[in-house]
Amino acid sequence: MNTVTAPLFTPASDWSGRDDGPGPEHARWHSVVDTQAAPREGAVHLIGFASDEGVERNGGRQGAAQGPAALRAALGSLAIHDEQLRIDAGTVTTQHDDLEGAQRELSDRVRDLVAAQGASGMTVVLGGGHETSFASHRGAYEALGPLQVINFDAHFDLRAADRPTSGTPFKQIAELEGEHFDYSVFGISKPNNTKVLFNTAAELGVTTVLDTELAEMTVREAAERALAAVDGDLPIHLSIDLDVLPAAVAPGVSAPAGFGVAYAALRAMVEAVASAGRVALLDVVELNPDFDVDNRTAKAAARLIDDAVAGAR
Repeated sequence: MNTVTAPLFTPASDWSGRDDGPGPEHARWHSVVDTQAAPREGAVHLIGFASDEGVERNGGRQGAAQGPAALRAALGSLAIHDEQLRIDAGTVTTQHDDLEGAQRELSDRVRDLVAAQGASGMTVVLGGGHETSFASHRGAYEALGPLQVINFDAHFDLRAADRPTSGTPFKQIAELEGEHFDYSVFGISKPNNTKVLFNTAAELGVTTVLDTELAEMTVREAAERALAAVDGDLPIHLSIDLDVLPAAVAPGVSAPAGFGVAYAALRAMVEAVASAGRVALLDVVELNPDFDVDNRTAKAAARLIDDAVAGAR
């Protein structure tokens, strides 16, 4: 019998990190993030989604629920070189197996953050398994209407299932967006996606770039390929599944990659997408601190978040 319990929302707690002294010349994420402010125009809003129920349903190794805390810890000491307001809006936590209730709670909160931030702000969702993406997208969709999706991932996550999992978010988004569905995914591992998934992607008009294709590109070519995918004027939902990286770079994920996309290429592509100036929503998912080594996965993820925020200005 399923246990249905209201999702838990926890207000943001104080951040910590290296302290070199007072003043903006010494600013780091931990010293500038506001945990009390209401959402506002032009801000970078952060919100956590502590969930790995979707990973469990999808047969992955659990631990992604600890991702938001690890991402905040890794971000804390990164230096700040701008004056953009950063607001931490807290964390939504899945209770027991009520993933659907937690996703609705996250959607509601993301909707309000995105609506408040205006065209110059960004909402950053700290996952959690990739089930995070449907909830975050739905919230942004309810605030803005259709969004273009750019996903860096070894997997399509287009599975059909009776209930949401970490493998279904973009199929759910396709159903939500209908004829407006616009999805590009970079880093697909052919051996880790069935023919059914490739067929589904083709039927939905998904732009697919394989990890092997990216391996043959220079860093600049990869960035140009990503930038070419964001033509148009729709706001962008940028999703980064850390399992797109090689296992040596990102061991702390739900499904480590045997091949993966080089970190320098991924960074360049993330910056290129951010430079379009239309990223309204960023989610970073599948960090599993239980399997991380020297926090290398969390640190790699934090740098990508920092680069996306900086690159959008």
